[in-house]
Amino acid sequence: MSIALDLSSDLHRYANTLHRPMCDLLGCTWPVVLAGMGGVSRAELVTAVTVAGGFGFLGMVREPTSLILKEVREVRAGTDRKFGVNLIPAATPVGLLDAQIATCIEIGVPVVSLFWDVIPAIVRRLRDAGITVAYQIGSIGEARSAEAAGVNFLIVQGREAGGHVRGTQPLAVLLPEVVAGTRLPVLAAGGITEGADVATALSLGAQGVVLGTAMIPTRESFAHSYHKQRIVDAGEHETLLTDSFHINWPKGARVRVLANSVTRGERGDPFGACGTNGTESTVIGEEEGRPIYLFSTDSPLRSMTGDFEAMALYAGKGAERISDITGAATRLHQIVLQAGALLDPGVASVLDRKESAIALSEHMGDERHRTTGRHALLATLNELLEAERAGARVASQMVVEIAEPSLKQMMIAVRQDEARWCGVLTKAIQSLDGSPSRRTGAFYEKAMAVADLWQRMAFLNRGQAWVVRKLHALLPGVDEKQLRAELTAMLASHQENIRLVERQLEAATGGAPPGSA
Repeated sequence: MSIALDLSSDLHRYANTLHRPMCDLLGCTWPVVLAGMGGVSRAELVTAVTVAGGFGFLGMVREPTSLILKEVREVRAGTDRKFGVNLIPAATPVGLLDAQIATCIEIGVPVVSLFWDVIPAIVRRLRDAGITVAYQIGSIGEARSAEAAGVNFLIVQGREAGGHVRGTQPLAVLLPEVVAGTRLPVLAAGGITEGADVATALSLGAQGVVLGTAMIPTRESFAHSYHKQRIVDAGEHETLLTDSFHINWPKGARVRVLANSVTRGERGDPFGACGTNGTESTVIGEEEGRPIYLFSTDSPLRSMTGDFEAMALYAGKGAERISDITGAATRLHQIVLQAGALLDPGVASVLDRKESAIALSEHMGDERHRTTGRHALLATLNELLEAERAGARVASQMVVEIAEPSLKQMMIAVRQDEARWCGVLTKAIQSLDGSPSRRTGAFYEKAMAVADLWQRMAFLNRGQAWVVRKLHALLPGVDEKQLRAELTAMLASHQENIRLVERQLEAATGGAPPGSA
């Protein structure tokens, strides 16, 4: 039986809730993409994710063309859906890279993703062959360079990501900057392991997300069981950025890994006499006759033997939230269900919304008044969307800064709520045939200019109160039943969040206004 026939009613409904144009481009049900992790993302994992409704990239970094041919054949034997291949020019010898690209073109790989340096000639070569091209970037400058080179979409990587990390900004900061600063659709990557992470990314303007760490501890992953279990056992703050694992990559390239004897300095100097190149390095493992060197970028795979503890144990900041090894489809659907419940709990489908929007237009009278009323409603909904996106960004940043557990949990709940209403507003605007705004409200910059955490929390509450006033003014003029119900629920949710934050502020300040003497 195909996976499509086994989907629960919730999964079917959330196909509408989570659908973004990126799903049409990639041919997937959910805007959830498997990262092209070198070594780990092989045919078994890519096929499992793709059949389950996601989109998968084969991780073919520095791999021979014979392996690319083998893996592509296996994916095509398991599904007729689209998939992709991930290549990294900066980490691949020129001759091999040329052969890899030629192979992808010859066998008609649908999508190719690239990373690190933006090389326009490679993009043109792939695009001229009819291949969809993605670039993973770590800054707004790289995003604009990739856009100018002609890529089809971007993968925005926050510093929370596992594996090689290009940029220095948190995802919640970089993502809205890229969304506003380019015309390309974007996927979000970095620390995404739960549905709440997906909901937040979509609320900040992403059209989908990329999963890496979440998919390593799955049965279909080609990672070694040692690596999988280390992620499952990982505690909070156990990952770190380091350039110690550097062989085969450009100098200074940082990776996020789980702490081990190498990152603690117990294996010597990575850049000393025994760490400068493969011929002088200590052999710590083997893969089918190929030596694995200390300080190399190789991570433990099923096909390897050796000292796994000293290898690069790639993991993103969300590792501590992964508690078991399970099937890839199960993990994907769990994340989809969590995100769908946050963004659209039980609302009608997009088709139903469009029918309701037509009824609302007819109720408004003549064509001139219908157009005016619709435009005014869309303008207000977009204003609210920008405000909610700003609130989600502020809450995301505060979650990072807050240490106290109960306060952090409250702010996580606020962030999830803001993300939820971003999703509802986006769908409402689309149902009225409008274009959801890609901007973040000016409230974000104003709030982040407030250095004191408690004062910023109070400022966040003032933003929530502004939304409440806006909704009070808007609701009397909304006749469409479903939209009115959603906006009423949004109003009640914001009023409850205001009360929650007020209680925290009162407990912290003894009832005095934050910042008062």
